[in-house]
Amino acid sequence: MQVLVIGAGSIGRRHAQNLRDLGAGVVLLPWRETSVEDVAARLATGGFGAAVIATATDIRLPLIVVSAQANVPFYCEKPLAYRLSDLDAIAAAAAPVAARSMVGFMMRYHVAFRVLAASDLSDVFRFAFTIGHDVTQWRANWRFSESYAARAEGGGVLLDLCHEIDMAACLFPGLALRAVESLGHPGYPRVDMASLLTLATPTGAVGTVAMDYLCPRLVRHTRLDGINASHDYDYAAARYETILMSGPKVALHPQDRNGMFMEAMRDFLALAGGRAPSDNPHLPRFDRVQDSCRLIASAWEARHFGGAIRKDIP
Repeated sequence: MQVLVIGAGSIGRRHAQNLRDLGAGVVLLPWRETSVEDVAARLATGGFGAAVIATATDIRLPLIVVSAQANVPFYCEKPLAYRLSDLDAIAAAAAPVAARSMVGFMMRYHVAFRVLAASDLSDVFRFAFTIGHDVTQWRANWRFSESYAARAEGGGVLLDLCHEIDMAACLFPGLALRAVESLGHPGYPRVDMASLLTLATPTGAVGTVAMDYLCPRLVRHTRLDGINASHDYDYAAARYETILMSGPKVALHPQDRNGMFMEAMRDFLALAGGRAPSDNPHLPRFDRVQDSCRLIASAWEARHFGGAIRKDIP
């Protein structure tokens, strides 16, 4: 299968290499060197069986439109959109290829998350998801100010690190958004450097999702407290503990980061080619992730900036 990868940043290059390793033919197209019209022409005449959209969030819609018009299924990086109106337009446009397309919620492939998702969480009354890391330490020769994340439209930590919102939505279907409190930065107006979501399940359990660009070391943690068991999952330390009345049980779930990307891309190639994907019950097929996507977009629109941080972020 020939795959057109649109966007040649770090994630686009990763997807392109993984696709090659899986045996696909790849054309890697830097977004700065193309246009929507060029992509439409390539998809219409280039013999592509699939497309990967790895561009900034604010240009997802037109690329999904031309992919669907060419009957080419797509893998779109997360988040799908940051405004509900765009999300509605994307869902309508993508309908012809929705069941063969995917969104890049790759944490659904983490082995520890899959163990957690298979657990009985019906007794959970409190939950907290946290992710944070100093954005100036992310990658060598990379500047926040020059990235999509620094844009007022489509940038900020809530969108950038939205996997935790998606995991919460997977584990607790029907989550309702109560509030979003954010901290900004004087150098980046309307860009959230830290955001805290308050959420509630249909049964009344209340919890939070917190994300930031500030923690000096990577923090990635999920805590679910239930009547019969608590689950304390530290993804950064690879330590996963379930606390029962009889005592704690600690498990090891080693996970190669690129392995999650590979599993997701393997499933996408199967869907695009009309074959059965893996048995992952949370496979992020486009038509099955809309609740997560709506929660993310709703949260971004609901941000309340209550203050600002003073850290130097070049």
